Amino acid sequence: MKDPIVAEVRKYRMQHTRKFRGDLAAICADLRAIQSASGHKVVRLPPKKLVRPKASRRRGRARG
Repeated sequence: MKDPIVAEVRKYRMQHTRKFRGDLAAICADLRAIQSASGHKVVRLPPKKLVRPKASRRRGRARG
């Protein structure tokens, strides 16, 4: 089943990509310009610290 909203987003994303010939730096610069021109407040949160999972007590292969 195709989602019409997803299809529309992909269509416009592809048009935007073609406009800049796939140049990611140019695409990002354009999106930042659109964002700042919108007048909306942009919230930048500090990065979250990654929490490492505790090491397992069992290491290596199980002995049998």
